[in-house]
Amino acid sequence: MTQMSQSRTQTGALQIGIIVCTLATALIHLYLAMQPDEDLRTWFILNAIGYLVLLVARFLPQLASYRRIVNYVLMAYTAVTIIMWLLIGLPSEPIGYVTKAIEVVLIILLVLDDRSMRSHAVL
Repeated sequence: MTQMSQSRTQTGALQIGIIVCTLATALIHLYLAMQPDEDLRTWFILNAIGYLVLLVARFLPQLASYRRIVNYVLMAYTAVTIIMWLLIGLPSEPIGYVTKAIEVVLIILLVLDDRSMRSHAVL
């Protein structure tokens, strides 16, 4: 019984971490979109919307059977965001490094959550 409670707590902590990291990344992109004379405004807004839509899709009970697929899509979306920042972003700005660190943590949490789901599916 204790092991089951710890497993649920760990999964709960992973989910909270995923929510916090995804919201933080979305909000930072919205903040960047609101900066005056921002050339990438549209891309920042679309990026934030993408994160929010995937976050909602991940936790909607109606889509619970697709949670692993949504996890993979969110991982890929986050990886593409990091790659695009390296290609067209401004890697010299501190907020970019903070955002990318959050996104790397998000990918790690999603991988851990996927492993947790696989181990529970085997049981």
